[in-house]
Amino acid sequence: SDKRLLKVFFGCLAAFACGMLYGIYLSTYHDRMFSFSTTQELEREISFQGGSGLYYYYYKRLITAPSLERGLHELMEDNSTISGQTINAVQRLSLYPELITSFIYRVTNWQELTDPIYFYVGVVFGLQAIYVTSLFVCSWVMSGTWVAGMLAVSWYVINSKLDHGIALRENWALPYFSCQVAALTGFLSNNISSATEMLCYLTMSATTFTFLLVWDNSHYVLFLQSLCLFLMDCFDLVPPQKVSHFVNFFYLGSLLLVYVLQFQNTALLSSPLLSLLIGSVLARYFQVEFLSFTKTGFKMFCYETLTSFLHFQKLLPPSDGDFIFKFFEVKFGLNITTDFVPNFLLCQDSFLFPSVDLLVRLTQASVLPFYVLVLVVCFLSTLHAVYTRLSGQPMADKRSAGDAGVGGCPAVAYHVFHTLCFGGLTMKFFWTPHVCMFAAFGICSPELWMTVFKRLKLKSIHPVVLSLILSTAVPTIIGFSLWREYCPRVISELSELQEFYNPDLVELLSWIRMQTPAAAAVFAASPQLMGTVRLCSGAAVTSLPLYTDVEQLRRAEDTYQVYSMRSAEEVYKLLSSQKTNYVIIEESICNELALSKGCRIKDLLDISNGHVVFDKGEIFSFTKNGRFCHEIKLNYSPYTNYFTRVFWNRLYHVYKVNSVISFQY
Repeated sequence: SDKRLLKVFFGCLAAFACGMLYGIYLSTYHDRMFSFSTTQELEREISFQGGSGLYYYYYKRLITAPSLERGLHELMEDNSTISGQTINAVQRLSLYPELITSFIYRVTNWQELTDPIYFYVGVVFGLQAIYVTSLFVCSWVMSGTWVAGMLAVSWYVINSKLDHGIALRENWALPYFSCQVAALTGFLSNNISSATEMLCYLTMSATTFTFLLVWDNSHYVLFLQSLCLFLMDCFDLVPPQKVSHFVNFFYLGSLLLVYVLQFQNTALLSSPLLSLLIGSVLARYFQVEFLSFTKTGFKMFCYETLTSFLHFQKLLPPSDGDFIFKFFEVKFGLNITTDFVPNFLLCQDSFLFPSVDLLVRLTQASVLPFYVLVLVVCFLSTLHAVYTRLSGQPMADKRSAGDAGVGGCPAVAYHVFHTLCFGGLTMKFFWTPHVCMFAAFGICSPELWMTVFKRLKLKSIHPVVLSLILSTAVPTIIGFSLWREYCPRVISELSELQEFYNPDLVELLSWIRMQTPAAAAVFAASPQLMGTVRLCSGAAVTSLPLYTDVEQLRRAEDTYQVYSMRSAEEVYKLLSSQKTNYVIIEESICNELALSKGCRIKDLLDISNGHVVFDKGEIFSFTKNGRFCHEIKLNYSPYTNYFTRVFWNRLYHVYKVNSVISFQY
């Protein structure tokens, strides 16, 4: 009808406006933070902090290469980044975002309009705009009103903590996953037209493939998603033909294509996602051939799927990424290890439990209380739907959907499993945006309020009327409250933003550029700093900031030994084995005090090396050596035999690794 088309038009317009405004906000924030439009090239490149600098370095190489084909060939046979190694950088770092971005820049008129660095940053902010637009659409589709989308975006903007630099590597992939979840929500919704279903189908296919292609950890995320769909299939909360679409086309088809494009990536073959999909296909085949879907069929289907999953997980070849799957045992207390690598990963912000600061922000913005309320209602309603299905009653159709409660909708049931799964694993990059979206859907959904009031059996006022009133009044009150409190705060933050500037890092990189031969120098430092060194100086490094590559993590562990209590000779041998010419010692790591106990680099090293043991609250030391990063600054033998200080300032000390040992006493 015309009224429905008008509603969809204004909803799409609001979604587009929210995305555009958020992209402009990020761009403005970034420019104010770094004075990006007025600084020199070196200061701009320093803004790519952590591993982001390494990815921009490869984008820069593709732009400056004589041709894109020549640049791609150089990246596939890169022997100048890691000392003593020739790597396929496209495969090792999943450089398809840089390949696509550089291709678009080279073949379009953007070369005449803007510099490569502005185009790269603009793409990042454009993807974030798509991200919040998909959150808007997801909440809109679930609740039926685009007011929920505006509330979801508002909550996300208020509670998302902006990084000091360009978006993290994960944020190149998260917009595609968010689009896939929004399309999945529409695909699972009741009473959609065949044209809408086909549009959702095609969107899911494209975004699933792209998500797998651009991020090396994506198959772990899709495993969790497929697990949610598997549970829904077991409980018969979704039509079986829709689940088969995912198994046969979205996941298996995308995995096969990405396996080929990522140069036969063995991590995909050994991923739990592939094992679960194969197990599900086999179990469904036996179910269709031999069983009708009774209670016995349900039990057999789930049992066969899980058995096949475990069997194929054992048969498939191991990969360097398997430790990501195993370290969750340590995270949830199922195992204990002194190994540096898993403990180092568990201390990364992505895998830490939500901080008190985040929970306080979510509570102050009224997100967390409403999220808990909505989750409890939807979870109980979903449990009721599961009980109903296992009792042999048919799936709710258009006429009985209201009686089934809000949990009877497959889209809502999926998001219940989704938020519990990602929240239980404390994957904050995925959980926090979903909290905002899920809470906004709930308070704007008449069906959710109706589910509550029908259970309460109110007699004074009809549940339908009360649901319509509250689903309009509550988000309106929250919206005005957020506008009054947070809009002036956001504007003042932009106007009073303190410029981020690191003169010590600028001085260090300027010295490296001027005083060291870029073609011959090999630097060792923390992985976060090595990406910046490689970008700004072109010097080779000893390891890459890759947290899914065991080999690179082990090389980083060897470099980190400069912060341990090892002898000068031991550290010298480790650095020499990586062909290191210069080692950079960072005061922020050597003297770090702010992090929680046990997550400082030097604490992790002491435990891993067996130099410190904690027993019943007591600390026992088992080494005669002082901490290397402290002792070397005292400039006495044997440290001066192996290392010569060539640069220092307030935050960084650079030592040349002597090629010939000089014995001084």
